[in-house]
Amino acid sequence: MRLITDNQAKIFCQALVDKNSLYERIFFVGIETTGVFFRSICYARKPKFENCIFFNTVQDALLASFRPCMRCCPLIHPGQVSPLVQTLVELIEINPEKRWKNSDFKELSVDASTVRRQFKRRFGMTFIQFARVKRMGIAMKQIQKGESVIAAQLDSGYESSSGFRDAFAKIIGAGPTKFDEHHTVLKSSWIDTPLGPMLAITDEEFLYLLEFVDQHNLERKLERLRSNLRAVIVPGRTQLTQQIESELNKYFEGSLKEFKIPIYLLGSSFQQLVWSKLMTIPYGQTRSYGEQAKALGKETAYRAVASANGTNKIAIVIPCHRIINNNGKLGGYSGGIHRKKWLIDHERQHQQ
Repeated sequence: MRLITDNQAKIFCQALVDKNSLYERIFFVGIETTGVFFRSICYARKPKFENCIFFNTVQDALLASFRPCMRCCPLIHPGQVSPLVQTLVELIEINPEKRWKNSDFKELSVDASTVRRQFKRRFGMTFIQFARVKRMGIAMKQIQKGESVIAAQLDSGYESSSGFRDAFAKIIGAGPTKFDEHHTVLKSSWIDTPLGPMLAITDEEFLYLLEFVDQHNLERKLERLRSNLRAVIVPGRTQLTQQIESELNKYFEGSLKEFKIPIYLLGSSFQQLVWSKLMTIPYGQTRSYGEQAKALGKETAYRAVASANGTNKIAIVIPCHRIINNNGKLGGYSGGIHRKKWLIDHERQHQQ
């Protein structure tokens, strides 16, 4: 069990009052007067600070004999796929050309608004948008193979050629007549972690991006991928998606200290040099920006090193969280300072 410091307790208390979603799964709160523990964003009435006990993990709360809250269900991961979402995703995979209507949901005895809400929470898009993207992915593959645009249009369920062109351009980033085999097709998938869901972008050869989905500049990083690689990004999984998911699970369990997944470094020669050097920092250790600049043979370029760290697109695997300020403070981290601290503490705890 990892102990909570007084300073952490104050920070967690404020996050609890603010219902700060960035701290979701970072800590849990037990109430001494009721013996119940809950998630940091539980909508139940907030208790008095003097009655709160903060825990880093569900296991710690259970070991302290607290019962899980029946309202926020802390034993269930918030990013876990609901049976409804899982069923509908499987139905799309079976029949991706299907154009869904409200009557289809009624036949499944589910409400369309519930489906919309759950898909929005899980994938950041509605069910209809998700299904449409899958259809466009099929059309894209057909056009890449040399089939006619009209055949791709009809097979993806569009009767109107103008509607198909507009939908294709909006999702893929180029009209169907301008899309060809020179475009790179990347697959995006959410991966649940103890620090919140992450977005993984892969193809059959490389991991291109791994970031927390609530990162403020994520869309900008995705756009750079699309632009620099002349790529389209569609929902889906590859063998490398499965590999990085497995490796992350082992990392968060504390049993994996070095990632094996092949990565694609998209950046300037200096940025690639900085990122490569980051991966030489031993697990459980940290370096300052100045020390990192010195290791690169560029002692006065610590600001440039810090800037390159900030442009890293593959969190955790390229461990920019191991770089701290020269004064020993944590410094910045695009995934959030609370995550940076958690990752450093986690690695130190499992260093041996």
